[in-house]
Amino acid sequence: MTTAPTIDGLRAETGEDAVPAVTRPAVRRPNRSFVHGLLTNRKATFGAGVVLLFIALALLAPVLAPGDPMRITGAIGEEPSAAHWLGTTAKGQDVLALTLHGARSSLFVGFTVGILATVLGVGVGLASAFFGKVVDEVLSLVTNVFLLVPSLPLLVILAAFLPPGLTTVILVLVLTGWAGSARVLRSQALSIKAKDFVAAAQVSGERPWRIMVAEILPNMASIVMGTLLGCVIGAIGAQAGLEFLGLGDISRVSWGTNLYWAGNEGALMTGAWWVFVPSGFAIAAVAFALAMINYAVDEVTNPRLRKVKHAGRTGRREEGRA
Repeated sequence: MTTAPTIDGLRAETGEDAVPAVTRPAVRRPNRSFVHGLLTNRKATFGAGVVLLFIALALLAPVLAPGDPMRITGAIGEEPSAAHWLGTTAKGQDVLALTLHGARSSLFVGFTVGILATVLGVGVGLASAFFGKVVDEVLSLVTNVFLLVPSLPLLVILAAFLPPGLTTVILVLVLTGWAGSARVLRSQALSIKAKDFVAAAQVSGERPWRIMVAEILPNMASIVMGTLLGCVIGAIGAQAGLEFLGLGDISRVSWGTNLYWAGNEGALMTGAWWVFVPSGFAIAAVAFALAMINYAVDEVTNPRLRKVKHAGRTGRREEGRA
C-alpha cells in the first residue's frame, strides 16, 4: 500500500521548499435554517397571515364590493347593519366598500415605496462601503443631507408643490425614506467587507459588482428584510398622514383619504365611529403584522433572542412541573 508523499518528502525530492496551495476561505453564507425558522416562528406566521389576508381583500375588492366605492348606496350616516356591515358615511357611501378599495391604494404605495427605498438604500450603502474614499465621502454627504433635513416638513413641501397623484406620493416617500436604511446598511457592509472571504474574492479578480451582490449582500439578508419591513410600515403611515392633511389625491380612495373625508365631515364630532375606525384599524393591523414579522426576523437571526426565548420556555416548564 502506497502512502501520499509528505511535504518533507517533497522537499527532499525537489531540493527546494514546497509551498502548499493557497485555498480560498469558505464564504460565510446566511444560515440555511433562516427560512425554516421564519416558517416555524409563531410571530412570523401570524404577521404573514394578517398581511396576506389584507392583500387578498384588496385584490378581491372589485368582487366583494363591485362598482364605484364612492357612489351613494344608502342613507346618510347610517349605523352598521345587515345592509351595510360597516355603515355609511355622511354622504351615504358604504364604508366597507371604501375600506376594501382603499386597501388597494394603501398597500400598493406601501410595498412599492418600501421596495424602492430599500433597493436605493442597499445600492448606496454597498457602493459607499465597498468603494470607499471619494465615492464614500460623496454618498455619505448626500445621505447626511437627507438625514438632517426634517422628514415631515420636506414631505409637506414636496407634496404641496408637486402635482397630486399616486406617482407623486411614491416619489416623495422614496426620496425621504431611503437615507436611514442606507446609513445602517453601509455600516453592516463595512463590517462584512473586512472578512477574509471578501478579501479572497478581490484577490481572485472578481468584479466589484459581483462581490457586492454575490459575496456581501447575501450576508445582509436579515437586515435588508428588516429594513424593507420598516420602510413599508413607514410608507403606509406617511401616505395616510399626507392624505389626512389633504396633500394627496383626495379623489382617489385610500385609507388616508377615508380618514380625510371622515375628519371633514365631522365623524368624530357626531360620534360616527364606524366611518373612521375601519381605515384606522386597517392601518394599525397591517403595521402591527409587519412589525411582528420584523421581530420574528430578529428572533431567528439573533442568537441572544433565541436564548432568552428558550430560557423563558424552560422556566415555564419547570414551574409547571413544580
